Amino acid sequence: MRACDITGKSVHLANSVSHAQNRTRKRQLPNIQDKRVWVPEESRFIKLSLSTRAIRTINKIGLRAVCQKFGVNYASLLKNN
Repeated sequence: MRACDITGKSVHLANSVSHAQNRTRKRQLPNIQDKRVWVPEESRFIKLSLSTRAIRTINKIGLRAVCQKFGVNYASLLKNN
């Protein structure tokens, strides 16, 4: 499933509306990227699937702070990778 490991962003369903107001369902995909994130405490990289918004936030305030902000268990991220 395409979902961000940190924020949980995933696919949304919406309507395409034509000029005649005909509605057809469409999928809005999040911009999910596979990213290697450096963990200084363990001196290694971990691979995560992140939204581009989460990548920007991690670059600004760090992985541990982002996990705390979104309520993600930091230790489980390190263990799974």
